[in-house]
Amino acid sequence: MKKSSGGAAEKKRVRRSSAPDLTSDAPPRKQAAKKDVFQVFAEKVRDHKDLVSRWAVLQETRVEYFRGKDFASFLKNHPEVKDILESDRNLETEDIANILLAKNLLVRCDRVVKTVRPGKKKLSTWPAHLEIFPEQIFSENDAFFAWTFAKRHPLWQTLLSFFWPVLTLAICLFPVYPHRCKLLILYSCAGILFLILSLLLIRGAIFGALYIFLGKRVWFFPNILAEEATLGELFRFWPKKDEEERPKWTTRIFYAVVAVLFILLLRHHAPDEAARARYQKRVSNIIDDVLEWSPSLALSGMMDKQQNVSNATGSSDAASQASQTGPEDAAPADGSETFTEQYDTEEVMDNIEDAGEEDKQHHD
Repeated sequence: MKKSSGGAAEKKRVRRSSAPDLTSDAPPRKQAAKKDVFQVFAEKVRDHKDLVSRWAVLQETRVEYFRGKDFASFLKNHPEVKDILESDRNLETEDIANILLAKNLLVRCDRVVKTVRPGKKKLSTWPAHLEIFPEQIFSENDAFFAWTFAKRHPLWQTLLSFFWPVLTLAICLFPVYPHRCKLLILYSCAGILFLILSLLLIRGAIFGALYIFLGKRVWFFPNILAEEATLGELFRFWPKKDEEERPKWTTRIFYAVVAVLFILLLRHHAPDEAARARYQKRVSNIIDDVLEWSPSLALSGMMDKQQNVSNATGSSDAASQASQTGPEDAAPADGSETFTEQYDTEEVMDNIEDAGEEDKQHHD
């Protein structure tokens, strides 16, 4: 009995020791489900606007990357971001980056083109093509680091993804809009398109004039055609400093001659006023047809078409019946009957006039 009681006591001790500690702050399941602080730190740094980054192609994959010196300066200017690391907040920038590399949150890359292209003084600041660097160690000297995890989409992008089908349906239903809505949409789209084309033409003309006369490459709104530019960079007016070698006189004269010949060619083949008026009338007629279309007009057109088809069917039936009854019994067509009646009427009137003249001569 003592042995059995002792065995039962041992079993109770084992059960108590294996039971979870209810006095602890976080249960084991919640501790295991707790997110890594370095993962949260990496997401916070990536979403921060002050960390300069670009997009490039890494082994046929489009990735977002930054430079090592920009990462070091970012942590220096924003030390509050390190508070996410909790107990590791006092680590140096190099140690934090190495931990991110060890956890596969970052990957060090290197530029594919390592030679200076002809006509340039130094390598590109932000290369478009990258490759994986053999040593995955942090460095600030000409080192690039790409994020390896998928970026979280903000709420407005999720809502926008649901908005696109609604926008597509609205575009398809444009013909049934009220006339004022059609005019508003048409002139708004035409105005935006005219603004974009005018902006591209003006910046191209300014670039060509400064290139030919001063030998400088100046692009106003330099990021207007860049795919990876943010919204703030897209409308940046001031151009970047020209870091390339100044073009030669022969090159500038050649492009000046080409520009003059192109302008003369456009003037020679420009349409005259009559051709322009005809083209404008043709385009305005097409636009009016689109703006004035309505479902009622479409239904009336379908009814007219159906009525024409029924008339054509009736005339063909009458013609077939006339061919079956023979030429003597066949009824004349509408046009021939009208012509015969008109001819008989004219003949009767002529006979009456002739009779009247004969009676007048007889009395005389």
